[in-house]
Amino acid sequence: MSSPDSPIGQGFSPEPEHDVASGTRTLVLGPYLTRKRGGASDRTAPDADNARPFEARLDEATGLAAAIELNVVEAAIAPLATPRPSTYLGKGKVEEIKGLIAAQEIGLVVMDCALSPVQQRNLEKAWGAKVIDRTGLILEIFGRRARTREGTLQVELAHLAYQKSRLVRSWTHLERQRGGYGFLGGPGETQIEADRRLIQERMTRIEKDLEGVTRTRGLHRASRRRVPYPIVAFVGYTNAGKSTLFNRMTRAEVMAEDMLFATLDPTSRAITLPHGEKAILSDTVGFISDLPTMLVAAFRATLEDVIEADILLHVRDVSHGETEAQAADVESVLRALEIDLSDTGRIIEVWNKADLLDESERTKLATKIARMPPEQRPALVSALTGEGVDALLQAIEDRIARGRPSYHVLLDPADGQSLNWLYENAEILGRDDRDEAVAVRVRVALEKEPRLLQRFPRARRSKG
Repeated sequence: MSSPDSPIGQGFSPEPEHDVASGTRTLVLGPYLTRKRGGASDRTAPDADNARPFEARLDEATGLAAAIELNVVEAAIAPLATPRPSTYLGKGKVEEIKGLIAAQEIGLVVMDCALSPVQQRNLEKAWGAKVIDRTGLILEIFGRRARTREGTLQVELAHLAYQKSRLVRSWTHLERQRGGYGFLGGPGETQIEADRRLIQERMTRIEKDLEGVTRTRGLHRASRRRVPYPIVAFVGYTNAGKSTLFNRMTRAEVMAEDMLFATLDPTSRAITLPHGEKAILSDTVGFISDLPTMLVAAFRATLEDVIEADILLHVRDVSHGETEAQAADVESVLRALEIDLSDTGRIIEVWNKADLLDESERTKLATKIARMPPEQRPALVSALTGEGVDALLQAIEDRIARGRPSYHVLLDPADGQSLNWLYENAEILGRDDRDEAVAVRVRVALEKEPRLLQRFPRARRSKG
């Protein structure tokens, strides 16, 4: 029988973890692999799998910890040439960190790497402190951010799959706060094997629930396609400003804070483009380097809005020192979703946070943009001030309009019904009100072209 406090006995809720996290003194440790040069390890050279400088990676890990209000009292880099199978770090470094933990009264160590269950357990025994790795930390954040039923189920499924192999009685500092499988909680129930069985049963039930939720989302997408409005989806590194830009473009109030993974659940709103065309704008979860594979898989249903979008807005924080590396990480996830990055007609880069650039940086970027082929030029914007947003909307409209025919239509000045039909079903590119007729130039979606020609058989197609 599971306890009422366990995740098996109740719905997933991260709230108890919130109180634990906010009161835990934390060490963020960057155990980064070094390259070897001339037979010796270069402590400053990043490894081949992550080209970022160690300091930038540690800053990001510290930001992740801050996203769930951990009390980070120390952050340190621990370069190593080869991970140890038992503890990841070398014996000497483990002893050194043990002394730091004791001196600083640290209760939690965040290792910015992927640990095996054995490595995690051995480090907890050696240090007498709770240890979580990068995957565990990101899952903890996702658990805190999920709000919709689908998001909650997806996070819980990934959370349970990860924790299933980590049900070990190795650390009991926070046992009094709660049982269960949370990374920052206690060790859970005493019958580990029984817990594994119960977790598997819970995972099976969640998978069935998710199938129903996914079918519902599929129906929603199908109904949107029947409208049909083009879908424009945001993608980008976490904290690039997607939600702020989404709010600016839709006048919505999606959570937008200077915090990693402020948005988890997808949100969609209708927007009106410059010439009256409607589109569906979708805000999605931010990407990050070394995003756990299980999360990409768990959120694939959520990311189907990205997969099926007509236009992708790749939002980048151009004021960030690692903007190029962040862009590469986003592109890596898009490839995993089987999105063709060579399709420049579908992807628009949005260089956000222009308000944080000084004059010289702006001039440099403007020169760079001017030298790029027109179809690849990004939109330089500030979601905070609204700078460049009108131009971005025009760029979206131009991409959607590619291949769409335009027509000249003459209407009787008294035929308000036909004029209203054009406004409802086409983009009005120009209008000339004359005494004898109203001349309207419209652009129409291919699927609506037959209806326009049926209603206005004398409409004349524009050249070019």
